[in-house]
Amino acid sequence: MSKGHDRHQERHHGLSLYGKDLVRRCGSHCELCDAQGVKLGIYEVPPVASEPAFEHCIMICETCRQQLAKPKLRDANHWRCLNHSMWSQVPAVKVTAVAMLQILSASESWAAELLEQVYLEPEEQAWLEQVAL
Repeated sequence: MSKGHDRHQERHHGLSLYGKDLVRRCGSHCELCDAQGVKLGIYEVPPVASEPAFEHCIMICETCRQQLAKPKLRDANHWRCLNHSMWSQVPAVKVTAVAMLQILSASESWAAELLEQVYLEPEEQAWLEQVAL
């Protein structure tokens, strides 16, 4: 096997150790869109450190994952759910929600209006400045 594959397997194993705690935290709902009854996966909020960090992990559905990964597939109406997740007590969820709102605010007035309401702690603001979706 290649070194890259081995590193990927190690990272995947490190992330899987957080699985139960993340599922407990999210109550088996997508932490961004609140979808339930769907398969959830761990998403690492950028910037991704060399070692997996629980604080940078959120549980999201496949729809959110695809739209985060592939900007051309983004459906602005799907992201109207961010009016709830932008108030999350989990900094990684909040930062991801606000980052997506910033992207959507260029073309969606409702996203710009939500951004006017959000409050970020200084640490969250610093993290947001490093996120590239």
